[in-house]
Amino acid sequence: MSVLRSGFPHRPARSLPTLAGVLLAVLALLLGLPGTADATAGATAGRRAPEPRHPDQDWAGSQIARHEGTAAGTAPPASSLASVEGVDVSSHNGSVAWSTLWSSGVRFAYVKATESTSYTNPSFAQQYNGSYNTGMIRGAYHFATPDTSSGAAQATYFVGHGGGWSRDGKTLPGALDMEYNPYGATCYGLSAAGLVNWMKDWFATYKARTGRDAVIYTSTGWWKQCTGNSAAFGAVNPLWIPRYGSSAGELPAGWGFHTIWQYTSSGATVGDHNRFNGALDRLKALANG
Repeated sequence: MSVLRSGFPHRPARSLPTLAGVLLAVLALLLGLPGTADATAGATAGRRAPEPRHPDQDWAGSQIARHEGTAAGTAPPASSLASVEGVDVSSHNGSVAWSTLWSSGVRFAYVKATESTSYTNPSFAQQYNGSYNTGMIRGAYHFATPDTSSGAAQATYFVGHGGGWSRDGKTLPGALDMEYNPYGATCYGLSAAGLVNWMKDWFATYKARTGRDAVIYTSTGWWKQCTGNSAAFGAVNPLWIPRYGSSAGELPAGWGFHTIWQYTSSGATVGDHNRFNGALDRLKALANG
């Protein structure tokens, strides 16, 4: 070790590229600037959140009920000409009695397929194929964890593990479940711009791989808090909104109407029940693209 005349050890000077990279990473983290993902990938790769610890406890609305509560009562009676009854399920429902649901008037289902890039629903085959075999129109959804990996990575994983689409008249486009983080910071530690960009990445990747624009599941409360009430998706992505009570209530910015309303988490047989906002022929049209 060389010693300067001052008596202090000599340390090699940092190179300008290294200093520039550190400064850029710090600036991006502080400001949450869009478009800096590539430049800061090396700096942030080691700080990704761990993979989900209890994905079997995460389903469409599991965190909505925790954070926003559930209203007493159920939705008003539906006219068969104006709406279609549906359900959504995940591994916590286990083996579902699809024939019972069909007999009660349920005609469509959404099934959780994946979470992050590490989890697939172990009950997916029974639920996805079982609903189809009883005559239902069904689709798959992905529970998003934007702090564990990129939107593109999660959309690719989803399509490869049950989230694909086929023009058979009985398969709905995939859905992206965006709700309160079950593992930490409500908005996954991302800025509003960061979350919007993550979703744009997910939707663009899904469409490139399937040809379909995906549905988005989210609550108005979470959307306002975590995206700044972004209006970026309303013109393209159908809205599936959870609100447990007598109406769908206020919608997030960008949507003039909802496509699916999750109106209760305590319905018959499986808990989560939904209404499609239209007649059966419109639901079939959504499936056909």
